[in-house]
Amino acid sequence: MYNAVICRYHEIATKGNNRYLFENQLVENMRYLLRDVDGLKIAKVRGRIWVSRKDKQDFSDGELAVLRDRLGFAFGLESFSPVVLGAPDMEFLRTAVRNCAGAFFDEAFAKRERVAFAIRARRSDKSFGMTSKEIEIDIAEVVNEHFGRGDGLYVNLDRPEVTVFCEVRDEFAFVYFETLRGPGGLPVGSNPPVLALLSGGIDSPVACNMLMKRGCRVHFVTFHSDPYTPPESSEKVKRIADSLNRWQRPGRLFLCNLAEIQKAIRDICNPRYRTVLYRRMMFRIAEKLLERCGAKAIITGESVGQVASQTITNLSTINSAIQTLVLRPLIGMDKSEAIDIARRIDTFELSSWQVPDSCTVFAPDQPATSVPQDRAEREEELLGDYEAVLDRIVEECEMYVSGGGEQR
Repeated sequence: MYNAVICRYHEIATKGNNRYLFENQLVENMRYLLRDVDGLKIAKVRGRIWVSRKDKQDFSDGELAVLRDRLGFAFGLESFSPVVLGAPDMEFLRTAVRNCAGAFFDEAFAKRERVAFAIRARRSDKSFGMTSKEIEIDIAEVVNEHFGRGDGLYVNLDRPEVTVFCEVRDEFAFVYFETLRGPGGLPVGSNPPVLALLSGGIDSPVACNMLMKRGCRVHFVTFHSDPYTPPESSEKVKRIADSLNRWQRPGRLFLCNLAEIQKAIRDICNPRYRTVLYRRMMFRIAEKLLERCGAKAIITGESVGQVASQTITNLSTINSAIQTLVLRPLIGMDKSEAIDIARRIDTFELSSWQVPDSCTVFAPDQPATSVPQDRAEREEELLGDYEAVLDRIVEECEMYVSGGGEQR
């Protein structure tokens, strides 16, 4: 009997006169995420977003499964609930509870002999013939009559196993039994897009997801060192990008072969400075790619002190290679915190697949932890016209989009 889903937001509600822009973006994103369900109507009503069928029929089990899954990827949603929507009268509420609550009580009784329940009623229509308390008492009697098992069913308002929620408005009423968690944050697209340096590691996918949560559509650039790294290194990053793109309209993934400039640095520059010099070149390549995807900032998964290139001095030296804003959402996190998020967003297993990547190619045995900017610049002068090499890398990079294949 579920014929609608009520979707709630929190942070968007704190916005001022431009709140409607965030709401509209959220609705647009939801339409995209639910594109596989035909005939949907998504509408804003009194600070909530409602999903229903245009023909007003009930959702099928398959449709409801898609809704439950995909709405969990809609940044901006705080929570959502499948509901039974109908006329604003007590007979509708009683019927909805009788027809739909059984599965929840059966599940609870399968786990324990005695089951606590609660009724939570709200009436925004003050002309309705019963108070919220009276509605709760009435529906509690329905529950006891139809789902009670001797003294196995009892009321516990603080820690119920089953809660029946009822709400009466002037134009309709609805009943629901569960509140599913959304990802929160702001809808993707409500802030400008960014370009992420995406590796096959744990941290950079987490950084991408965190920027999506702040409303940024994320595009990606990754670096390989063919023929010194296997094709699996790029395939791994594609799979990670596919996973991240579940949260947004697919961002582009640029695959750049760094081998030529890496070999030049290996052959000419101080070995201890290689890692920092590689990173400076990566940042320059990323900056050159910004126009291709309209990105306004670069993001990385770096955290202070995690590896030699991520000391304060080295981060500053790497930053100085470009003029673009660099965002590092993990900058104060330790590894365990990043791992927790990676597990939650389902990228940890992908990132744990052990494949060589460009960061390990020609890596020095003892990388410098404090490379001053002027020293890095002097080393780069030894390379000659490295900008021409970087332009060639950008020109020859491949572009991958989830579901769209590869293209130049």
